[in-house]
Amino acid sequence: MKIAFIGGGNMAAALIGGLAGKVAAAEDIHVVDLNADALQALKDKFGVATAQSIDGAIANVDVVVLAVKPQQMREVVASLKPFIGAQLIVSIAAGIRMVDLSRWLDGHQAIVRAMPNTPALIGKGISGVVPHAQVSTLQRAQADSILKAVGETLWLDSEEKLDAVTAVSGSGPAYVFYFLEAMEQAAAQLGLSPEDGLQLAKATFAGATELARRSEESVAALRERVTSKGGTTYAALTSLEQSGVKGAIVQALQAAAHRSKELGDEFGKA
Repeated sequence: MKIAFIGGGNMAAALIGGLAGKVAAAEDIHVVDLNADALQALKDKFGVATAQSIDGAIANVDVVVLAVKPQQMREVVASLKPFIGAQLIVSIAAGIRMVDLSRWLDGHQAIVRAMPNTPALIGKGISGVVPHAQVSTLQRAQADSILKAVGETLWLDSEEKLDAVTAVSGSGPAYVFYFLEAMEQAAAQLGLSPEDGLQLAKATFAGATELARRSEESVAALRERVTSKGGTTYAALTSLEQSGVKGAIVQALQAAAHRSKELGDEFGKA
């Protein structure tokens, strides 16, 4: 499989790291980015081919991964259009809908949209994925192998659900970091050093998440198992409930999903 990346930022670098020498030969990966330093770093680390502009090399690949910012997408696609034939297009840009990509590419329909998240940088990501109806079984397998190079994939039956994926997992790492910050702050106020507090918080998050992954019980059941009536955990959770924390989290994710839809409306305007 020959793959071209349009954009050589962090997410592209994570995908390339998972692909080079495993899913695809390094020399079969072509990266286009305006940033010469970023390209040199990718070339030195992985041995991939690079270019600072979109050129005829794109016509010879099987898959084109669009890894640019949403606000740059329309201009990038305009430059890409002359070189697109039967290639699969995989877009990892938030908010850019397949109907708009197809329109900008003169009706091209071999398109997959994906929403990965930043744990992909360490091979622990998850991507929500939706294929266009015209994507072949082979192309779906190609997209899956690319995205699985950095974590799990969750294939969905509706593009509208990607707004929810963006809210839950795309933006999700920031919620975890936010909670870790709060735990670190509380630990310091309770007399621990910031370093000790953060170490405890990180290990607790990692351990609790792994326990939830391995357990056949619901997360609600796992929570109840460590919440003794009248105990310390009960006091903490009661305080959270009284402060409306769960409701605020739900509302926050709804706001993120709404913004994802708004971005699609904004960037897709004719």
